Amino acid sequence: MADRRMNNGMIRWLRDMLCGVFLGAGAILPGVSGGVLAVVFDLYRPLMELLTHPKAALPKYWTAFLPIGVGWCLGFLGFAMGISLCLDQSTTVTVWLFIGLIVGTLPSLFREAGKEGRSVTAWISTAVCALAVFGSLFYVGRVAEITVAPNFWWYNFCGVLFGMSVVIPGMTSSSVMMALGLYEPMLDGLTQFDLTVLAACIPGFMLTVALLARLMTFLLRRFYAVAFHGILGVVSASTLVIIPTVYTGAGEVLLSALCCAGGFGLAFFMARLDRKLGIT
Repeated sequence: MADRRMNNGMIRWLRDMLCGVFLGAGAILPGVSGGVLAVVFDLYRPLMELLTHPKAALPKYWTAFLPIGVGWCLGFLGFAMGISLCLDQSTTVTVWLFIGLIVGTLPSLFREAGKEGRSVTAWISTAVCALAVFGSLFYVGRVAEITVAPNFWWYNFCGVLFGMSVVIPGMTSSSVMMALGLYEPMLDGLTQFDLTVLAACIPGFMLTVALLARLMTFLLRRFYAVAFHGILGVVSASTLVIIPTVYTGAGEVLLSALCCAGGFGLAFFMARLDRKLGIT
């Protein structure tokens, strides 16, 4: 029995670290929202609780957030160092992997949203949030042609975007930065550990997370069904808007399909693992 508990604990630790890797990758990968991945991995509410009430939440969740934090650093730094090469080649296949992951977890997200019922207001929230997110992300990513000169204040704004992508599911900070011409300079600064870039990003990130986390926690506590159905709409719309439309050839299409199927299979396996370990 003791050996079984130890094995389950090790499996859970590895599962949490893998989730952290995906969350860190989602923070840096263009078109992918770290907040969405936190929702689909059932980490969003514990994360908001930790950010808003750290003294009460840390003793409860530290065993889970330690491997998640390790994984996040590995995913963020690993993708930051490798994404430049991906930009030169293609990010299409990687984005399809994340699409498969998200689609594979939508059924459990749908069940979570309905835990306190599905009123007409909740369905309206889903539709309104989906339309708003799809329209805004589509405009920023594929219509607007706005570029700015990188400086301290714009890097601080990048920190704000990173914070929003953590707290607001569907907010894709990398896509907005690419639309403004800030993504590659920011990426270069991170991979080279440029202290100017890091010092500019951190204040905006911390302030945004501190302010928005309390708002999202309040909404989930007082209006759970409406808020979570809104998140469901955000997740669905943000997934639709990141679907790649340009491919280099049949080989990339095939590889994208395989990665999407692999992501879906991984999400299905992790959901089964969660139920086996009693996580959800």
